Amino acid sequence: MALFSSPPASLCILRLSAIGDACNASAMVQAIQRQWPTTKITWVMGKAEAQLLGDLPGVRVIPFDKKLGFKGYTQLWRQLRGERFDALLHLQTALRASIASLGIRAKYRLGFDRVRSSDLQNWFINYPVPSPASPHVLDGFMAFSQALGIENITPHWELELSQADKDWARQQHSDPAPLLVIVPAASKAFKNWTADGYARVAEHAVSKGMKVILAGSPAKVEIELAERVSKLCNVPVTDLVGKSTLKQMLALLAQADLVAAPDTGPAHMAVAVNTPVIGLYAHHNPERTGPYCYQDYVVSAYPEAIEAETGKPLNQQSWRSRVKDPDAMKRIRVDAVIAMLDKALSDFHILKEKK
Repeated sequence: MALFSSPPASLCILRLSAIGDACNASAMVQAIQRQWPTTKITWVMGKAEAQLLGDLPGVRVIPFDKKLGFKGYTQLWRQLRGERFDALLHLQTALRASIASLGIRAKYRLGFDRVRSSDLQNWFINYPVPSPASPHVLDGFMAFSQALGIENITPHWELELSQADKDWARQQHSDPAPLLVIVPAASKAFKNWTADGYARVAEHAVSKGMKVILAGSPAKVEIELAERVSKLCNVPVTDLVGKSTLKQMLALLAQADLVAAPDTGPAHMAVAVNTPVIGLYAHHNPERTGPYCYQDYVVSAYPEAIEAETGKPLNQQSWRSRVKDPDAMKRIRVDAVIAMLDKALSDFHILKEKK
């Protein structure tokens, strides 16, 4: 039974990180807003995530800087002193998030049930949300909105982009050629595919008449991988890795016709701006963390990698199982990614018409 039969006055969302999870959570927040436009929503999120989502329409965002240590918690609690929410949606099991929740007063404190809970989150909540049948992170978040009383949980995003960010993206790609944005790296190097693999895919895309741009954060691992991809390419590619803000990257992803990326935040950013994604997965089950609207375009070596590591097939694995082999991404074949690129080009009519 839903907790609310009429719109609550106020809700607090607690999801600090990461970029991809915050993008998924924003779909849940906007589902609440569509049904209950008068409900005041406060979202406590990480400092980096706030750079991307801090201007969500109708949401008060409170950035939390974990680098401040205990001072970060006291600053948060001071900002929320004297407030009481009808419900807290505690969307992150990490202990640091649960500690942050101690300063958030709410009648209902929703958290994950035993299927998804970890790190003692059950100590900090009073309402465990039943897990949905789907293992995907976004479906897990949507279950929170259902518990509140939200009826339509079909994800739909409306993210803000300034004219300046749109103009920056157009400056990077102003010609009529369809655009493939490759985000080669995640923050954790073991999630990354090979430089040679990306180079061969880029060459194939250019042979089809596309322009290729490499995008990513200023992290050293991302810059170095992009440099290797560029050197291995026998065709021109534009390397913008480390040269954009999060908002500029979002604008670039919105302008792209297709994105290729491993298990990293920009893949979910692309979903949020309705750009098709080819996801490359081997360490995590893409049914749980893949690009939500484009699961049919994932190239996954996860089933074979998890079976090789554990001796058990996928249907005998826990939904949380992760491949630990640091070379697992090398199982992804270049021809499989190129075939998926061709499928996406055909399915989304990318070569026939621009979006």
